[in-house]
Amino acid sequence: MNEFDFVAIGDTVIDAFIRLKEAEVHCRLDHTACEICMRFGDKIPYESVTIIPGVGNSANAAVSATRLGLKTAFVSNVGDDEHGREILKALGEEGLDTRFIQVNVDRKTNYHYVLWFADDRTILVKHEDFDYQLPDIGSPKWVYLSSTGENSIEFHAAIAKYLSDRPGVKLAFQPGTFQMKFGIENLAAIYRRSDVFFCNREEARKILQTTEDDPKKLLQMMHALGPKVVVITDGPKGAYAYDGRGPSADSTGSPQAGSQPSQSYGGQAGKNSHGEFWFMPPYPDPKPPLSRTGAGDAFSSTFTVALALGRSVPEALRLAPINSMSVVQHIGARAGLLTMADIEAYLAKAPADYQPQPL
Repeated sequence: MNEFDFVAIGDTVIDAFIRLKEAEVHCRLDHTACEICMRFGDKIPYESVTIIPGVGNSANAAVSATRLGLKTAFVSNVGDDEHGREILKALGEEGLDTRFIQVNVDRKTNYHYVLWFADDRTILVKHEDFDYQLPDIGSPKWVYLSSTGENSIEFHAAIAKYLSDRPGVKLAFQPGTFQMKFGIENLAAIYRRSDVFFCNREEARKILQTTEDDPKKLLQMMHALGPKVVVITDGPKGAYAYDGRGPSADSTGSPQAGSQPSQSYGGQAGKNSHGEFWFMPPYPDPKPPLSRTGAGDAFSSTFTVALALGRSVPEALRLAPINSMSVVQHIGARAGLLTMADIEAYLAKAPADYQPQPL
């Protein structure tokens, strides 16, 4: 059964955006590594609360793929409660297939609190201990795997077995909080099987347990774990990509023993004997961002959809930041997600230097 182009797997939540009126923020001199600080006993004023159902890394990706024209389904869990019904309604209205969302009678629906100040946020997360099961999703063209709960290691083993039995199904992997905590060894089969892998720069260092900060080396080190294409985002600074076209390389660029050739997605850039490197600048914001929640999901899902539609890595890199740009102009991760026609219209108006650059 090849009913779907894109099946997203992962938890879904309700986000409660609490917009703080004031906050104490500490940053480095270069305005990185910012921390929001609260003292015990403080009473912190807030402006408003906005509730958005049916979000989360994989849910956002599923909605994005649907709006971009792919036939999409979503594998997830909700509780048998009002919040769960709100999620099913919201996602159903988006046009994606919700048949694989399990309603759990004895569990609550995931509910997160987003502390939102200026254009950034800190998220208070709680994932219920769902009984993760992989339903019969057939053989979609792409599976998109992201955030799941801390009791889901065995679920990943089932996903790895499913993918091993279906070599024609491609995998996009964007690890969430607990998937990063599981460690590389516990998810080795998932990393090896990934056709494209996404994380941000800080997450790359955390996953690899390294102090290395050079984007090119981080791309190579991540590629050595098995993913064919590696994309590392860097917030408003842009994104980096590596297509290790040939044997997987270790952190020095040397081929790994027993590695298999990577599938080519085309393009020419900063090229060496082991692959091509790109840096992609962000698409210019039409006005200051409202909230950065969901920007990474918009980028990763759009990039994956572009590959699913036969685009090359450089072409995917030009499309993905446009959806991120749109998302940060809205509250929540879904409101700003674009159609492919919308993205192409923005692309037609892009400045001349909005191009993938050799790294």
